[in-house]
Amino acid sequence: MTVMAERTSHMSVEEFERIASTAPETVTLEFIDGRIGEKAVPDGDHETIVMWLLRQCMQTRPDLDLHTSQGLKAGAYRKGRVRPDGSLAPVAHFAGQGEWAEPDGVLMTVEVTSYDSDTDRRDRQEKPAAYATVGIPVYLLVDRDRCEVVVHTNPDPDAGRYRDLHTASFGEQVTLPAPVGISLDTEPLKKYVR
Repeated sequence: MTVMAERTSHMSVEEFERIASTAPETVTLEFIDGRIGEKAVPDGDHETIVMWLLRQCMQTRPDLDLHTSQGLKAGAYRKGRVRPDGSLAPVAHFAGQGEWAEPDGVLMTVEVTSYDSDTDRRDRQEKPAAYATVGIPVYLLVDRDRCEVVVHTNPDPDAGRYRDLHTASFGEQVTLPAPVGISLDTEPLKKYVR
């Protein structure tokens, strides 16, 4: 059994939220595992991938919305704050919840890697742990560095990890299992990498 030590922070969530609310529009801040991090400004290919996924979700599951800017409370004791590239939830799920919503009811979170030095730690380690801890059923990582899609399922909130990972190279068919229930042809993703 893996025991994760809780990291302590000298900053409270309330202090972080005040700082984040005053940051300029060109800066996106997150608070994961007791640390403030800056999320890179997405490039055109990054945004194109998010829009591609948005269209797939709308066509296949019109009962769901893929939110591209909703902040979530995630992490140990929900003291973390993350802003996924996408959060799939029932239509109007986040109405009235404010800038940092509870993750309950989110079916899937999505991250598209950025070409920065922080991607490995942030998108491949910290965020899957945060999403698993709060029980989000599916985490989809579109990894542009590795030209692959990684589907994380079966969250183990106590261990802060997903038990099952399925990796597919760009160009393969990928199934996002229940509760998402969407199949993706990832061939178009080959056009949006360096």
